[in-house]
Amino acid sequence: MQIIPDHISVIGAGSWGTALACLLCENFEQVDLWGWNPTSIEAIEKHRCNLAYLPQIQLPDHLRITSTLSDVINESLRFVLAVPSHAFRQTLEQLHQAIESSDRNPQESTIIWGTKGFDTTSGKLLSEICEIVFGDIRYGVISGPSFANEVANQMPTALTMACPSLQHAEELAQWFRVNYTRVYYSDDPVGVQLGGAIKNVVAIAAGICDGLGFGANARAALITRGLAEVSRIGTALGGRPETLMGLSGLGDLILTCTDDQSRNRRFGIGIGKGKTIEKAQRDIKQEIEGINTIKILYKIASQKQIEIPITEQVQHILCKDADPKQAVSTLLNRIPRVE
Repeated sequence: MQIIPDHISVIGAGSWGTALACLLCENFEQVDLWGWNPTSIEAIEKHRCNLAYLPQIQLPDHLRITSTLSDVINESLRFVLAVPSHAFRQTLEQLHQAIESSDRNPQESTIIWGTKGFDTTSGKLLSEICEIVFGDIRYGVISGPSFANEVANQMPTALTMACPSLQHAEELAQWFRVNYTRVYYSDDPVGVQLGGAIKNVVAIAAGICDGLGFGANARAALITRGLAEVSRIGTALGGRPETLMGLSGLGDLILTCTDDQSRNRRFGIGIGKGKTIEKAQRDIKQEIEGINTIKILYKIASQKQIEIPITEQVQHILCKDADPKQAVSTLLNRIPRVE
């Protein structure tokens, strides 16, 4: 693709933000990468490498690194957020304020995010938070089966860009298309967000199952029934069935449940092996989105009377000190029914 003679800014200098910034450098003339921690940002700039998350990846020459938010208010007001869900709203509010302080109109912004999860305070989808903070703007979510390390290493990856407008989704998808990414587009941002969030819960469950040593048969059964759970709650909350069976649903579910690059899966393995929740979290050293998602999904499902047995048992393990082995046995001993 020909380089776009324009500017885009990535907010969040973790593994996914750094990987997306490197990808965007292939399509944009100027790319900024912002991180909140000045010490970390100074180290990234000094080494031209994110040693904490992607130590093998040399950053492109035209990727500018900064910890000053006003530095990334580009003329085109194009932003990609890759921050944890618990920081999403606060980061959006800071960005909105920085745009206003630069005498620009925040409603002229285009905001895309790669965050997977819910707003941890309200339980709302991140698209709802974006609309609350920025109003009626062009926005999109990019999701799918993708580990940051593999994207940064330019390994083949397929993603989905979802916007309320299919025309906008098609346009924004082009920003992320390079010779190692295939980016589809969708006008179902609700389904794409739900698939990306809910699969983290199933990944924790799959990890617990493997940590207990229950084998490949049990893992396959759990993933299959987990997909049914993703579809059940996803459609109940407004996602389309075909979206939940696509890259951002089924695709991401398979990835995070079967590969140890998944933080949620590794966290579950730790729990299954007998680690405390705190110890398992510390060992990961990065955000585990599924923990907050479990609490929100359990509350939503209880209110709407949606049956989510896997999520329920993981919630009991993490919030009620249930024994992991007993929780899995409870799932296996449920009354069978027509599939």
